[in-house]
Amino acid sequence: MGTEFYEASLFYIDRERKRQSSMPSRHYHNGYEIFYLVSGDICYFIGDKAYQAVSGALFIIGMNEIHKLVNAGGASFERVTLEFKKEFLEDLFFGGLPVDVMSGFSRGMPFIKLSVQEREAAERIFDQMIHEFAEKREGYEPCLKTLLFQLLLLIRRNANAASAEQPLVHSVHNKTFEIVEYINRHYNQKLTIAEIARRFYVSPSYFCKTFRKSTGYTFTEYVNHVRIKEAKALLASGKDKVSAVAEQVGFESLTHFGRVFKEIAGLSPLKYRQQYSSI
Repeated sequence: MGTEFYEASLFYIDRERKRQSSMPSRHYHNGYEIFYLVSGDICYFIGDKAYQAVSGALFIIGMNEIHKLVNAGGASFERVTLEFKKEFLEDLFFGGLPVDVMSGFSRGMPFIKLSVQEREAAERIFDQMIHEFAEKREGYEPCLKTLLFQLLLLIRRNANAASAEQPLVHSVHNKTFEIVEYINRHYNQKLTIAEIARRFYVSPSYFCKTFRKSTGYTFTEYVNHVRIKEAKALLASGKDKVSAVAEQVGFESLTHFGRVFKEIAGLSPLKYRQQYSSI
């Protein structure tokens, strides 16, 4: 199959859960793309390199850069895709951009390794963008431009640290991705380090070390992020009580659920539902 060209949008963002990419072939476009993996594990080919990605992975793809997403396992994954052209930001500041936030796209290092706190900040920006783009209320375009600048600035500040380690697909322990897939499928059950280590025939200490190195999360952080991402979807699209949502995603305590949700989402579960249920 050949390489296909697509005309980029001036600005476009969406969040979707799927099993296959809507762009099955190698392709490129005359705009910039930011890809954020909300949940799941996939392989992303960019240029001549392959990157194994799990939840929290962020990729920046430059103009006319050939890329392709592959989901060989067939399990569902959720992602945010943001596409824009540079001219979308041109009138944000009088006299041009005060910081060259586009420099990261020309560094040749598309994988951005965010800390847990940076991921939470990025996810809040994505949530706000999606809300503004969907609602298109008065002033939404300047709001989107400001949010995009914030995201690009976060990426720029992180770029130097991110360049130190590029997780090529062949360098990551395959066992970790089997465990990630298991967590993604069983997040609503009681999960412990001891039980996971037993199930996958690894020592608890080796599992914790390898998991953190491969994903950037501790085991508990990753489980909590998967559960809260699922809770966000349930709160935004359903009518179940917050206590029922907490139970559905694997939390035994409503108090614990509320604390973890606010730490990750920046809002209480009830306020999150009120703000995003109309999207």
